[in-house]
Amino acid sequence: MSFYYNVCGDDMKIYVDLVLFLNFGFDFLLLLTVSLLLKRNIKFKRIILGAIIGSLSTFLLFFSISSFTLFLFKFLISILMIVVTFNFKNIRYTLKNFLHLYIVSILLGGFLYMLNIEFSYKQVGLVFYHNGLSINFIILIIFSPIILYIYYKELTKLKVNRNFTYKVNLYYKDKIYNLNAYLDTGNKLVSPYSNKPIIILNKNIIDIQEFFYLNLHTISGNDLMKCIKANKIDIENIGIRKNVIVGISNDYLKLDGIDLLLNSKLLEE
Repeated sequence: MSFYYNVCGDDMKIYVDLVLFLNFGFDFLLLLTVSLLLKRNIKFKRIILGAIIGSLSTFLLFFSISSFTLFLFKFLISILMIVVTFNFKNIRYTLKNFLHLYIVSILLGGFLYMLNIEFSYKQVGLVFYHNGLSINFIILIIFSPIILYIYYKELTKLKVNRNFTYKVNLYYKDKIYNLNAYLDTGNKLVSPYSNKPIIILNKNIIDIQEFFYLNLHTISGNDLMKCIKANKIDIENIGIRKNVIVGISNDYLKLDGIDLLLNSKLLEE
């Protein structure tokens, strides 16, 4: 049986049990995403219990209270959701959970707001309507898990890449180049003559004045690579390496925003 609420005396009806279900679904997805992002070892039933507590805030929409009071109640309910789901270990732990919950909530809320603007859906509270049909159910079932999954995968990839990303100052001739570098554990190229490690630079970044070729064994086989010798490079949190051999890549490196591939052997020096 569905209980409905007549909005502002017009013909629009909000079915309370449907809204409760929708909010439970959203809260469950939000808490699950936070749990995965922060790698919390949380039992599934605690996430369900936290989502139930969060969905109860729906009833606040049907009371005539000020915006500040509504915000205060929602804030307290959010804290309760976090404590129930993840337990309270210390303030920092709880604040981190709380912060990520709101970040993910803003992501989903922004998506709903975009739909409201783009397609001119009528909004009542947190629910959107078009010709009397709520689209939240469709978004919840189809789009929300997809959006949160993409967000989770991209953020996880970003965390991994960040651990291997360095700021590098490369000194060549009388110029200094500020570059974004990535530690490529698969790059173990060394000069066949001096056995010095070789780093790989995107083409067209440096105005090459003098160069030489080295016959290097790569994944694709033996290949001649244009190289230069840099005066030194200053690697963030690692230090300075002098007389570094820099190989010039004929193709742009496939990592976004990366100018240089560091050699793992270089960091061992």
